[in-house]
Amino acid sequence: MSQDQDSAGEPARPRRGIRLDAEKMPETGSVTPLELFFDLVFVFALTQVTATMAVQLSGVGLLRGLLVVALLWWSWTGYAWLANLVRADRGIARIGLFAAMAAMFVLALTIPEAFDDAPGGLSGPVVVAVCYFVFRALHLLLFYVLSRGDAGLRNQLLRFTPAMLGGTALLLAAAATDGTARIWLWVAALTVDYAGTYFGGARGWRVRSAGHFAERHGLIVIIALGESIVAIGVGVARLPISWPIVVASTLGLALAGALWWAYFDVSSAAGEHALATAAEDRRAGLARDAYSFLHLPLVAGIVLLALGLKKALEYVGDEEAHSLSDPLKGVALVALVGGLVLHLLAQAAFRWRTTGKFDPALPTAAVLVAPLAWLGAGWPALATLAAVTFITVAVVAFQTRRR
Repeated sequence: MSQDQDSAGEPARPRRGIRLDAEKMPETGSVTPLELFFDLVFVFALTQVTATMAVQLSGVGLLRGLLVVALLWWSWTGYAWLANLVRADRGIARIGLFAAMAAMFVLALTIPEAFDDAPGGLSGPVVVAVCYFVFRALHLLLFYVLSRGDAGLRNQLLRFTPAMLGGTALLLAAAATDGTARIWLWVAALTVDYAGTYFGGARGWRVRSAGHFAERHGLIVIIALGESIVAIGVGVARLPISWPIVVASTLGLALAGALWWAYFDVSSAAGEHALATAAEDRRAGLARDAYSFLHLPLVAGIVLLALGLKKALEYVGDEEAHSLSDPLKGVALVALVGGLVLHLLAQAAFRWRTTGKFDPALPTAAVLVAPLAWLGAGWPALATLAAVTFITVAVVAFQTRRR
């Protein structure tokens, strides 16, 4: 009797259930629906960061928010590499991603208590450190299981492991302190994690599909831009609609649209082409530098910009707390202008790293926008928002026309 028939001579039914092996990502692979579902946790996490910084509106609050963004980014980018090795929606990878989502969701819930523990319940800083460890340990374990037969990748994982363990140990140590000491231990933890990856080299990492890798990072940029749009809406959702709100929200949307245009019209396509045509021995290093490292300030800039837009909309829309002539001040102004400048420079650096050519368009926009960090302190908030939007849209439009 054939193996394809059962005892009654009928064709055997295919076995159901989850296989514990994996399917390699093909060179022409694309992002799977499970990866998009996985990203929903990070949508919530970025929303939590922006909301927490808005409540703790100070220089220290801004620094804490950026440290959390760096933690979230390093968590997310590791799974982008994993899903480029094997299909995320098949076999053991699927189980691992669901488990990782649970750990990250709990971490996201705890973001408001990452530095200042709320009375009662579990210790927020400890929960963040433990969830980060679980998330990263699952990533390392999955990578190790799925890399069997690839000695180069396993050796790379061994070089990568001490940095991960050192970073999480420092986060746990930070949970036992408070104040400035806790912030410095967070800085040390992230420095160990990032530096360990950089100095560990890239020769063992694998990029199977350049298209998937570029698309994956493009989607996280859309998520960050989406958070800026959410911040605009949340900032004025409780206020009665008025013409200043209509104008300011339109300007904010135009600014987010200009950043989308700059990235997806030029940067994303150039990055994917560079990655696809790079020699195999250079591809992993290029992916690490251009995507894992340079996309961090690119996304962090959007998160800061989202905070600035949220506060700007509150200034122009809340007639009881502010008049229309009130300027955007302090941390809110720094977030709006500084976040935009950081994003523009990071995107320019990404283009330079992927193409090897210096494109002056975005650095020029950054130079024109930067003085508004102090000029804007004397302008109405709506005027400052209009200025940064006009400069950005004009430069992106000029670049598009030139190309």
